[in-house]
This record gives sequence, structure tokens and C-alpha cells, in this order.
Amino acid sequence: MRQKLKVNHLAVQELAAVLSQTDDQELIKDFLESILTPNELAEVSTRWALVRLIDDGISQRKVADQLGLSLCKITRGSKELQKENSAFQRMINIVKEIDTER
Repeated sequence: MRQKLKVNHLAVQELAAVLSQTDDQELIKDFLESILTPNELAEVSTRWALVRLIDDGISQRKVADQLGLSLCKITRGSKELQKENSAFQRMINIVKEIDTER
């Protein structure tokens, strides 16, 4: 039986701090590919893709079909987007801002 890991909040804080100090996208991509397993990277990138699609107004059912996910996972992402001061929404807004500057 696998032991459930506890979140190391100090390590998460340190990772957030170091990532916020670089604007080198290639370094960040290489770092993520190094620190995450292929399955973890697939999971994280799929979660990001699903919230982007939901934010674009794509129906949950279409997102589920497009990404091959259960509606439960889509619903979770949708609920996260709807939270007040949602971190997902704030990050999406940053991406949109970057896109308009290009």
C-alpha cells in the first residue's frame, strides 16, 4: 500500500519564490520536465489545458471529450475557476495579458 505524502509547504514556497525570479521560459520548462515524472507532467499540463478551455467557454462535456477526462475532473477545474480570487483565473489573466502584448 502506498503511503500518502504530505505537502511540504516550505518547499512549495521555495519553488514558487525561485520560479518567480526567472523569466527564462526554457529553463522553467526544462526544470518542470526534470522535477516531474512524465505522468505528473501530463497531469499538470492537462489540468492547465482544461481550465484554459473552460475559460474559453467550451462546455464541460466537450472538454471531457477533447482531453479524454472524466466530468468529475472537469467539474473540479470549473469550480476552481469560479472561486473568489481564483489562482487559476489570475494565472489565465496573466497569460491573456502576455498574449495581448505580443
